[in-house]
Amino acid sequence: MAPSTSTSTSPMSRLLLLSLPKSNARLPRLSRPPPCQDTGKNPSAGLVLRRREAAAAVLSTAILSRFLLPAVAEAAAGGECPLEVSPSGLAFCDRVVGTGAAAEQGQLIKAHYTGRLEDGTVFDSSYKRGKPLTFRIGVGEVIKGWDQGIVGGEGIPPMLAGGKRTLKLPPQLAYGEKGAGCRGWEPTSCVIPPNSTLLFDVEYVGRAFS
Repeated sequence: MAPSTSTSTSPMSRLLLLSLPKSNARLPRLSRPPPCQDTGKNPSAGLVLRRREAAAAVLSTAILSRFLLPAVAEAAAGGECPLEVSPSGLAFCDRVVGTGAAAEQGQLIKAHYTGRLEDGTVFDSSYKRGKPLTFRIGVGEVIKGWDQGIVGGEGIPPMLAGGKRTLKLPPQLAYGEKGAGCRGWEPTSCVIPPNSTLLFDVEYVGRAFS
């Protein structure tokens, strides 16, 4: 299910926002104020107040950096990812572009993944097993959509180590008319029904060394 796009603000966020100084307001000066008139007031009171205001501004900024900004970044990362469709019908979207070496055909690699049906049903996940899948990419050890979606081709760039990509595979690039995980002749007995379009969230861990 896609995350909610509601613009409502949580109570904690509202509290933090209210505690922040206005963006166009100047920070309080820490210099000593002009000499006071003889009004009976303590001439150092203004300096103390200014120091307290500055400390409050610094504290508010620290709270924002510690709690609010990471939450906003996390929400953005988990939002909708627009898919690009290749001529083969495979659609992809890079949620995180890796910084390591690109996957190459014939390499032994490691990848984490979560596989879902179009209705959102998760049928398999390496994360639940706590161990990435190790296989040789681009040589037919996995379904065609994985080979193409990781190594690249037809306008799809290869994945870089550390990258995370969502793949949407049409049936001909997945398990086709047969489906997978079937325990009988009835299509309803299959974990992946025949002619299913599949969604995979793939994390390319990197090259594996045997």
